[in-house]
Amino acid sequence: MASLNVSMPQELREFVNQRTKEGKFSTPSEYVRELIRKDQEQEAERRLERLLLEGLESGTTRGDVKELLRKLHERVDELEGDRKGRGGEKARSNARRRA
Repeated sequence: MASLNVSMPQELREFVNQRTKEGKFSTPSEYVRELIRKDQEQEAERRLERLLLEGLESGTTRGDVKELLRKLHERVDELEGDRKGRGGEKARSNARRRA
């Protein structure tokens, strides 16, 4: 694993130490990694929203909607599986579970 040194004001360092002491994270590095993962997820959600809006504004579809949704669910399952642990149990998209 690569390392990264981060300089921060003492006030922030104390906050990180407090979060670590509360027990959810065993080290300050775990806390920082979790914050970065959350930021990555938020950015992915923003990108998806932009793409969905772009698609909505592009007009009507010229294909089979059911086939499009099937492919979309397959892609979501694939991405969820990658995110949840590579090689583990195959994830299912929430929308597909409801269908």
